Amino acid sequence: MAEDSDLEKTEPASPKRIEDARKKGQVPRSHELTTFASLMAGLIAVFVLAPDIYAAMKEIMVKSFTFSRSDLVSTQLMQESLVQALGAALIALLPVFAAVALVAIMVPILIGGWVFSMEALGPNFGKLNPAAGIGRMFSVRTIVETIKTVLKSALIGGVAGWILWDEKEQFISLISMPPDSGFLMLWQMMKYTLLMTVSGMAVIVLIDVPYQLWDYYKGLRMTKEDVRQENKESEGDPHVKGRIRQLQREAARKRMMAEIPKANVVVTNPTHYAVAIRYDEEMRAPKIVAKGSFLLAERIIDLAKEHKVTVVRTPPFARALYHHAQLGEEIPAALYTAAAEVLAYIYQLDQYRKEGGLEPTLNTDLPVPAELDPESPAKGI
Repeated sequence: MAEDSDLEKTEPASPKRIEDARKKGQVPRSHELTTFASLMAGLIAVFVLAPDIYAAMKEIMVKSFTFSRSDLVSTQLMQESLVQALGAALIALLPVFAAVALVAIMVPILIGGWVFSMEALGPNFGKLNPAAGIGRMFSVRTIVETIKTVLKSALIGGVAGWILWDEKEQFISLISMPPDSGFLMLWQMMKYTLLMTVSGMAVIVLIDVPYQLWDYYKGLRMTKEDVRQENKESEGDPHVKGRIRQLQREAARKRMMAEIPKANVVVTNPTHYAVAIRYDEEMRAPKIVAKGSFLLAERIIDLAKEHKVTVVRTPPFARALYHHAQLGEEIPAALYTAAAEVLAYIYQLDQYRKEGGLEPTLNTDLPVPAELDPESPAKGI
């Protein structure tokens, strides 16, 4: 029983499963919403641009039915006239087509967002399986779509029929009206009829959009076993993760070693710890550019000597920096005074090497707080 429950799709789709579906081009879509919005956009565009469209079509009709006797015997002229008329009609209706196309593209994004996937264009030979095709014909989704189509036709047809029946007397009265006023009244009746008929689709949209969202996420549901497998894959192989961490440490170490030639000084324990310090006028306080212990400390010292970076023996200061200063960050404020003495000594040493004179000496009793030195005798008191 437990195994059966693990194979039932009772768990909601994980973010990874939803993202994988999007990569395959699988996103929730409502064709009813797109159809409704496109038709409504087209109608509104026609209503707004009606005077311009009417004037353009009237001009086209006048030009099309105005010709001389010689035009009747010239096939070339008739063809050119037809092409010009079609081009003018297309230009007149182009804003309507543009509005419909824009809405048809933008509306689906409101539900499923923008997605571009070439995977959806790839061949799927599973769809050629007759058994699968028959299964899709009698699936729940097909039945729902069929019922929806029937209801949509009944609703739209019912709304249109009701409006036409309600306005039958006005339609009959058009026969006795002058052409101008009759045409205007017909246009107003057509606008009302079309607008109400398309608006009737809003009922279908209000039902279809929630259903499509529910059906989409229902299809992505996972079994408990799927959830466990995905968690296992996301955590990754311990050996692979260990190798990744090793590579990350090696990369960080290489970056750290590349900063040693830029350091002002390397303070040591002398063999247990080594810390490289850098300071310039743009910095608020000295920063740690490299630090290490034992073999890594020896490597830092060797690299510093190779690039002529001064190495000084300051055990308490080196221990305090190693344990309480983070790589790439400023040294603790409690060690500012000690750092200032060391950097002042480095500056005096550089001057001595360039100009000669009295060789400077470094104060071996640097002001390092006992609580920052793990080996300080005063700390154990």
